Amino acid sequence: MPEPGRRLIAAGITPWEDPRAFLWAAADMARADLAEHLEDQEPVFYDRGLIDALAGLERLDARPAVAELGSYRPYDAVFLVPPWPEIFCQDSMRRHDLGTARVEYEHLSNLLPSLGYRTAELPRISLAARADFVLATLGLA
Repeated sequence: MPEPGRRLIAAGITPWEDPRAFLWAAADMARADLAEHLEDQEPVFYDRGLIDALAGLERLDARPAVAELGSYRPYDAVFLVPPWPEIFCQDSMRRHDLGTARVEYEHLSNLLPSLGYRTAELPRISLAARADFVLATLGLA
């Protein structure tokens, strides 16, 4: 599933005026994405998603992600991509800089294990090799 934030921005809902409202909208979209694929038998990959939005709200001093999730853990596996200068790029939808990406990454690196997730960090290898790594990690290769 494409990243909720990018879909919201494409629809004219941006984080620049009201970041909290944007993150709540991203969380709602991520919940809808999860509900849409609840019965799927094949793996579904989410680019960012519910926990990312809740983590963003947590960073803005809103309700802690664990309080919003309760015992709900929507993902079977979580892959983290470190902020790599070689592939990081800003555009009209991603205005934050590499430093902000690092803060997000560090927060998620701490939050996800506290929610009971074992994370797998994608290695700095070619795109094809990363895809193979993901499939192998999930036992699908």
